Amino acid sequence: MILEHADGAPTLVLEPEQSWGLLEPGRFGRLVVVLGQRADVFPINYAAAPDRTLIFRTAPGTKLAKLAINAEVLFEADQVSTDTAWTVTVRGQAHWLQTSSEIEAAEELQLRPWVPTLKDNYVRVTPTEISGRHFQLSPHPARELGEAPATG
Repeated sequence: MILEHADGAPTLVLEPEQSWGLLEPGRFGRLVVVLGQRADVFPINYAAAPDRTLIFRTAPGTKLAKLAINAEVLFEADQVSTDTAWTVTVRGQAHWLQTSSEIEAAEELQLRPWVPTLKDNYVRVTPTEISGRHFQLSPHPARELGEAPATG
């Protein structure tokens, strides 16, 4: 996906369509779940489903337990290359997939765990908000070249 920055601006605020386009081919991100006053961040691999939801697999444990109590989640993915970077944040509702039709649809995404452990539980995140930023990377201005910071 080619993103044009207006007037050479280093940061571009993305439209939801552009943000989703960056998530579609992705595979790795972070899931944030909150219970009480404690937020936990989990690295996950994911797949973007055709219905514009995100699917991930997990084993029984902390993620599933917390999602059973509070289904509101944040998901964040980003990528950095030599001269550009992007970040996309999704706020949404998590749903542990239980029916055979839901699980069959998730299995069609061919999502595989990072490590060879049993992760038989699929979770769908249905976005309620999506936002993103695209960055043109470049050297730090002025001071990086040995100039003193401006005063005033």
